[in-house]
Amino acid sequence: MSTGTPAGSADLYFTLLGQLTIVKDGVDHAPSAPKLLQLLGLLLLRPGSVVPNTTIVEELWGEDPPRSVRSTMQTYIYHLRRCIERNGLAADAEALLATSPPGYRLAVAETQTDVSLFLDRRRQGQALLSVGRHAEAAQHFRDALDLWSGPPLANVACGPVLSRYVVTLQEQYRNAMHLRIEADIAVGSHRELIGELRSNAAAAALDESVHGQLMRVLARSGRRVEAMTIFRDLRQRLVDELGVEPCAELQALYIGLLAGGPEPLLDAG
Repeated sequence: MSTGTPAGSADLYFTLLGQLTIVKDGVDHAPSAPKLLQLLGLLLLRPGSVVPNTTIVEELWGEDPPRSVRSTMQTYIYHLRRCIERNGLAADAEALLATSPPGYRLAVAETQTDVSLFLDRRRQGQALLSVGRHAEAAQHFRDALDLWSGPPLANVACGPVLSRYVVTLQEQYRNAMHLRIEADIAVGSHRELIGELRSNAAAAALDESVHGQLMRVLARSGRRVEAMTIFRDLRQRLVDELGVEPCAELQALYIGLLAGGPEPLLDAG
């Protein structure tokens, strides 16, 4: 990562958790051209670090780059710098979007992106959860999730590199959501979670962790029969569609419900 940022860049803020934007003074200055948006998104994967030309070629053209790939890439860099200049995003566009062999570097700090803020809030929530401060943990997870306005890079035509990054971000979102619900269960908000978890389970029909959480909040709300029905329906889908049984944790939860005892807690990690 760069040890500093060019003059005039520190007040820039970049969002990726939804539409890709460049925000300065409350105004979005992101380019509209698809390839420029794609290139900007790629540079923001590693803010402050060099993105090699080979990675840019892979993202923009995959396995079929044009013969004039080098000059075409330079043209895109030129137009991105013109966007920086035209919108007054930095005093020196070439310092903000620097040529740094073997590639290019967007000289901004990670903290100028919503991804960095999301990950920081999620880490704080995990730390609080691990020491039993469940209400505070739940709030940190909510604050992290509130940064999302839609699918990541929603306005970008993603190539192979950005597509992999989007999958990673979506997994991090699901993890933060899972942990937020665990924290809310721990503070006794089980009845309030039933509707949300039913919706989550309907959207992820084979997700065992979501169904396990739904079973637990139903059981804690005095709806043990419904909780057991959730297990049986999930088991049938897993067997029919994947040929597998539910995981050991879900089976233990179901057996505990059959016995009428307290349900075991699933791993919140």
